[in-house]
Amino acid sequence: MDFDFSSDEKMVRDQVDKYLMNNCENGVFRSVLEGEGAYSEDVWRGLAEMGVPGTAIPVEYGGVGAGYSTLCLVAEQLGAYLAPTPFSSSIYLAAEAIQLFGSEAQKQAWLPKLAAGEIIGTLAVTESTEESTEDNIYVSCSDGKMSGRKLIVPHAGVADLCVVVARDISAGVSLYLVDLRDAIGTAPDTVTVTPVATVDDTMNSCTVEFTNTPCELLGVSGQGWHQLNAVYDRAAVLVAFEQIGGARKALDMAVDYAKGRFAFGRPIGSFQALKHMMADMYVALKLAESNCYYAAWALSTSSDELPLAAATARVSATQAYQLCARDNIQVHGGMGFTWEFDCHLYYRRSNYMTLMLGGLPAWEDKLIKALPSGKAA
Repeated sequence: MDFDFSSDEKMVRDQVDKYLMNNCENGVFRSVLEGEGAYSEDVWRGLAEMGVPGTAIPVEYGGVGAGYSTLCLVAEQLGAYLAPTPFSSSIYLAAEAIQLFGSEAQKQAWLPKLAAGEIIGTLAVTESTEESTEDNIYVSCSDGKMSGRKLIVPHAGVADLCVVVARDISAGVSLYLVDLRDAIGTAPDTVTVTPVATVDDTMNSCTVEFTNTPCELLGVSGQGWHQLNAVYDRAAVLVAFEQIGGARKALDMAVDYAKGRFAFGRPIGSFQALKHMMADMYVALKLAESNCYYAAWALSTSSDELPLAAATARVSATQAYQLCARDNIQVHGGMGFTWEFDCHLYYRRSNYMTLMLGGLPAWEDKLIKALPSGKAA
């Protein structure tokens, strides 16, 4: 398959890269990590002013309508600069769920606000430490009221809107919209949001407790797990692009340090052990890039191959990011483990992203199941 991004798509990428280079250095990530705000409001506001959140949202719903290929390149830059914003929660998850399954009224009500960055959205799935499946969803909804608890909901502490996977008492697992801003403002006893510590606190993960919280059906009742998988397939491509952006930065850090650090009168990059390590990082990154390009094509063309492409990109990008972030620390030696060096910033984000959307083992299973018959071996 011969696929490349257009000149217009690359131009958008370059503009986002320029903005983040000037406004989202690693010190911004550190400030959020150290508790100076739940996310970088300045970076989020700047992205919104550029129209970036609305990149793939149709024009009729307040977006730019530039398509998913462009959004993939935007995601790559966000990952490269570790942008501490609720972009993934709002755009890859909440906005995608509403675009795919929302009624016309729901799209008109929420997508323009998400596209403009006026509100923050998120998606709540996990309820236990086990892998989430259709059988272990216990948050329930009856007569338009939701009750139960969700764990590790990204950016829930600042979210205005939450897409929730819950069980309809009669129909089964379904998707619902919960207006957190309205619920907390008018009936604060119906929603309790509690921050939880994770390896990457810039993701503002929280436990969310619903107690007879007003909710609204999104899509078809009883089809929630199928709908969730459709959202995950699309989000996985965008998350994978963030991962290769971060992996590339980690590799660049390692190479630059290996060129400039001397031991025994020689740059440490000339030592065979480090050469092999960085070569492995490079190969893993290039494999992931190739798979991500395939996934970008599948997503932008709404191909039937999307489940396979998404799983392939997700698995390879996760492996590449973890390898590059981990071995970047090794190349830096003892100093790589210190708070002052930036290596741990990418290591934190790589580990958090490994667990997103169901985690690496779940995506490896999806990849095997998505392979054409006879190709699994």
